Order: sequence, then C-alpha cells, then structure tokens
Amino acid sequence: MKLIKQYFPELSEVQLQQFEAIADVYKDWNQKINVVSRKDIDEIYIRHVLHSLGIAKVQKFLPGSKVLDVGTGGGFPGIPLAILFPETQFTLVDSIGKKIKVVEEVVDALGLKNVKAVNDRVENISGEYDFIVSRAVAVMPSFVHWVKGKIAKESKHDRKNGILYLKGGDLSEELKPYRRVEIFELSELFEEDFFDTKKVVYLPMKYRG
Repeated sequence: MKLIKQYFPELSEVQLQQFEAIADVYKDWNQKINVVSRKDIDEIYIRHVLHSLGIAKVQKFLPGSKVLDVGTGGGFPGIPLAILFPETQFTLVDSIGKKIKVVEEVVDALGLKNVKAVNDRVENISGEYDFIVSRAVAVMPSFVHWVKGKIAKESKHDRKNGILYLKGGDLSEELKPYRRVEIFELSELFEEDFFDTKKVVYLPMKYRG
C-alpha cells in the first residue's frame, strides 16, 4: 500500500481507504472464487494494483469520459483505475461469469459508483468509448479486431482516443502492422523489478497510416 501512496501522493482520504480495502476484499473473495493466483494475492499491490495504474501514468482520464476494460478477469486494470478516476465511467467486461461476480462484489464492497460489470463477449457490447484498456488478453491484431467500432471518433483528451494495453516481453512482431503505436516502459515509471519487462502500449484510433 505504501507504494500506491509513493507513486500517487495526491489521493483523497476516500481513495486511500478504497485502495487499502482492496487487499482484504480480494483475499476474502479469492477463497470462494479463485480469480487471482495465491502468489499474486500476497503481492496484489505490485502485481495487480500498481500494474493497472501504469495506464494512469501514461493517460489521465477526464471527468465524463468512458473507458472499456476488456477481459477484466477479477477487475484489473479497471477497478484500480476507477478508484483513481471517480468521475470517469468504467465498463468492465469478461465472458466468464464467476469473474464478473467477483468484480460486482468488489465494486460493491469498495463503494464504487462509476463501474458497470458485464458478463459477455466484448463483440456483443454496444456503445463507444474514449479509451479501451486491457491486460494482455490476446495478441494485438486479435484484440483490435474484437474492439472494432467501439472507440468514439471525437476525442476529449489531448491524446487521440484508442487502446491502452498492458503487455510484457518482446512485442516487435505483433506490433509490426501498426505504424503509429507508442510503447511506454513501466520500468521508467516504477522502480520495482516486477516492471522490468512490462509496458503500456498505446494504439490511436486510426490504427494504420
């Protein structure tokens, strides 16, 4: 938890309480429905919360903007981002019902009013979003195909609407088709060893050209 305070020193009292509550809420629910590995649950702040917040170090979300978290699993990166940006609307989607059940319970326990959890495939989700976030659920070409038509054309932020994707390792092959991709090394934003190979990949709406 001290790492969250270190990297995000301007949190309100409510946000601090929500971040502090995350560990106990997930430990409790993970015993009933396993959504986070046992090793990861002990390091939830580095491996899940701080990792998710890497997106926030690259992009701040404006009040009233809409973010879609695809393949959210137990709620990452969507839930930590929703705590950090309480005036941004987050839709968290996963095709596995028990994972969305955990997301709903965590959202309820933390008192988050800006999160909607949906049990479905992303292809069936309607609406348009300013940004689509995810954590390594597929290679980028597959992911781009899944979310086609779901990014709003009008950008409210300085950065053009698009995809913000948490991935690790060598991405040169899967990102070859995209000339306008930007890669942000999390090792330059966070000093913990866990982030040595972790990245945020930004792909603007107009993917080619």
